[in-house]
Amino acid sequence: MVDQLPNLGREAEMLSAMGMSSIEDLFADIPAEVRMTEELSLPPPQSEEEIIADARRLLGANVALGERVSFLGAGLYRNYVPASVFQLVTRGEFLTAYTPYQPEVSQGMLQAMWEFQTLISELVGLPVANLSLYDGSTAAAEALTCCVRVHNRKATQKDTVYVSELTPPDRLSVMYNYCQGAEINIKLLRHHPDGTLDLAGVAEAAGSCGVYVEQPNPLGILDGGLSQLKEIIGEHTALIVAVQPVSLGLIEAPGHYGADIVVGEGQPLGSPITGGGPIYGIFACSKAYLRLMPGRIVGRSIDVDEKVAYCLTLSTREQHIRRHRATSNICTNETLIALMGAMHMSLLGPEGLHTLAVRNMTACILAKQKLSEISSITLPHDKSHHFNEFVIELPGSGKDCLAYLETLGIIGGFDLSAWYPERTNWILATFTDQTNANQIELLVTHLAVWASSQGVDA
Repeated sequence: MVDQLPNLGREAEMLSAMGMSSIEDLFADIPAEVRMTEELSLPPPQSEEEIIADARRLLGANVALGERVSFLGAGLYRNYVPASVFQLVTRGEFLTAYTPYQPEVSQGMLQAMWEFQTLISELVGLPVANLSLYDGSTAAAEALTCCVRVHNRKATQKDTVYVSELTPPDRLSVMYNYCQGAEINIKLLRHHPDGTLDLAGVAEAAGSCGVYVEQPNPLGILDGGLSQLKEIIGEHTALIVAVQPVSLGLIEAPGHYGADIVVGEGQPLGSPITGGGPIYGIFACSKAYLRLMPGRIVGRSIDVDEKVAYCLTLSTREQHIRRHRATSNICTNETLIALMGAMHMSLLGPEGLHTLAVRNMTACILAKQKLSEISSITLPHDKSHHFNEFVIELPGSGKDCLAYLETLGIIGGFDLSAWYPERTNWILATFTDQTNANQIELLVTHLAVWASSQGVDA
């Protein structure tokens, strides 16, 4: 081609190879009304000093959650992470490591990965864990497709899974995106007005490929009825439980009450929130799902010299690149962030994790007690058990209340109308080990003031 078109520029060469004569031909499929025809709105060239000054100005507009009184959670949680985690994870051996295809030169990284798997396995009560996924939503969606691969042959409701109707819409959207291409049908499980799962309705899910629930659920409720789910749905329907991992320092591991797959957002262990991430997904399962689970696994064995050796096993990255044989589109993961979680868990140990969970729940209980004294607001699920967050029903718009608190420098929680549009006066308030009694008193005081401004006696 170059020999045939010696006088054409490189752009013309490429266009000619595609059978086109102009850039307009290349973009002919893009409707004219959505094309950008004007120049890009870019500033003129800057010196290094000017760029740094601009960057500082832009970054200065950010507000770290730790700089404000915050009761925002709803999936991402601010727990104290020991400083040593950040020191360890920035070591070159971890920070610059990539997929360890050559185990003979990657034993340290592989062992760290194996330790993460082991810790997650012990935490959730299941024998197998992978090396993490992108986030909790990806892990949940992968669990649905995995259970269909395993159970579809014997299922009476083929290509069908049941999902809690309280599942946040952003996570549910990921589930639908995964399932629509695989032609998997998602049906919703009903909940009672008190937020607990309708166990009578769960009987409909028996014979499907899987049932997905969250513990605690998105309203912060610890639902004791979930311990009966496996008995209701039977052995040939997978029980998938999504967890808040810190809660497992205090409540029963799902693997101990019949869960076949446990997923979750790993961020509360090891990772700060920092604008929504970095985060990683937890995925663990029983042995029946091992060969059809997504992601990568590190195995531990003995080499020819009878020394402990680690290597990637059972599921190779190449398997997922070969699309015609793939069980998942996951071909990498969030190993560095997952290792931060492993470091956090290792530094805490079982007693430290228990203490962290107790601190979360203690702050939550104290807040419930204090807020229940305000007559003008309601706690819709006050008879339920909560781990570290609960719903507050306000005498007016939740959005307006949060805006008022924002003027006082308080991040008051999450506006639940973003998830459930009919709940315009519900907010979800979160309390962690980083919440102290003074901050709770501040929230109580200002909620009472705001309620009074709505013409309701607080």
